[in-house]
Amino acid sequence: MTDTRPTILTGLIGAGIGASLSPPLHEREAELNGLRLAYRLMDLNTLGLAVSETPALLASARRQGFTGVNITHPCKQVVLDQLDDLSPEAELIGAVNTVTFTGGRSVGHNTDWHGFDTNLETGLPGAARGRVILLGAGGAGAAVAYAMLRTGTEKLVVIDLDRCRTDDLVRRMADIFGADRIVGAGLDRLKATLGCVDGLIHATPVGMAAHPGLPFPTRWLRPRVWVADLVYAPLRTRLLTEAAAVGCRTVSGGGMLVHQAAEAFRLFTGVTPEVGRMIEHFTALTSGVAVQARTPDPVAG
Repeated sequence: MTDTRPTILTGLIGAGIGASLSPPLHEREAELNGLRLAYRLMDLNTLGLAVSETPALLASARRQGFTGVNITHPCKQVVLDQLDDLSPEAELIGAVNTVTFTGGRSVGHNTDWHGFDTNLETGLPGAARGRVILLGAGGAGAAVAYAMLRTGTEKLVVIDLDRCRTDDLVRRMADIFGADRIVGAGLDRLKATLGCVDGLIHATPVGMAAHPGLPFPTRWLRPRVWVADLVYAPLRTRLLTEAAAVGCRTVSGGGMLVHQAAEAFRLFTGVTPEVGRMIEHFTALTSGVAVQARTPDPVAG
């Protein structure tokens, strides 16, 4: 019989996203909720488009009748000026990973911060959040900084190879939460800083399939420091494996991917998904499979 259900058209805009797990996560959850949803990948690399052409791609999706799209690296901040409105969180964070087209208006949201906070809470229950290092100050790092400071971190130390990006993030968060709670530092300070923090959050591309290696020597770690990696492909990065060998508690980026996707799904469809079921699906998709994700952003793909 012909399926007469209307199709909810959604997708993902980014670079190198060919192996994204977002399509199966969204489409299967939609089907189990009695919805017909199509999730399309709009890969800048495949389309031969420059990052500067992202606004045109977003406008095209809107004209084609998309309900909304997810946004990943390197577009999370590029689209900010192209939207009619921003959610309060997206405006504060300064990065968008979800756009909805509603009532003729485009609205930017950020579900990354919620995804990270939920993943940390469930993956490392009881983890101290007083003093934390954030390694990486891009779009995903900005969402993490917001999440940590919103949930009580007393001192967040931001380190990025691009000092201008570090300073920009520190200024943005200091305006919201106070200059005494966030500070920027150079990579040369990482070893010394690791000796006096509760945890470290890794929000750079290092460790992904296309960017193998370690972001820093893991011999600098101590067992009392927990480590959260935003990378989800591979699920157990070299950083997490070696941190666990040192004795650190660890959590991967898989849970963050699922939780941010679940919130995006709700925004797209108006239906609250069963997150536990989405986690089970993610586990099935990644069990025994080397997911060759190539997106240089550790989340939203």
